[in-house]
Amino acid sequence: MAPEIRHITETSLQCLSAINMVFNDEDRILIKKSLHLKGYTAKRLTDKFPEKSWTKRGVNKLLENLRDTSTVDRRPVSSRPRSARTEENVETVNDLALSQEDKLQTHRTVREISRETGIHQSSVFRIICKD
Repeated sequence: MAPEIRHITETSLQCLSAINMVFNDEDRILIKKSLHLKGYTAKRLTDKFPEKSWTKRGVNKLLENLRDTSTVDRRPVSSRPRSARTEENVETVNDLALSQEDKLQTHRTVREISRETGIHQSSVFRIICKD
């Protein structure tokens, strides 16, 4: 491989690893203690620990989280609860999908089951495939 291509590849890999950086527990504790005991900023932390390959932006986000919540743990995600794949819906879809097995050359489509049950087509498909 040519040196120029190798350099470009290594540089792009470093950029990708910096973008997807996740601090491990040890790093989080070190950053928290450095902030509380010594008052270090993100710039000072990245300069003091170059072997960690932290980015200033990543450390700033962690410090912001620490100041807001007084913890270095990740914020809990408030996601919408899933409602389509309940046991009742799974049973209903399976009953409708399997009710045609004894009749040859006939079946209900995902669209038909979706209309009858009021469950979204993608959810009906997921139920049929996974459950």
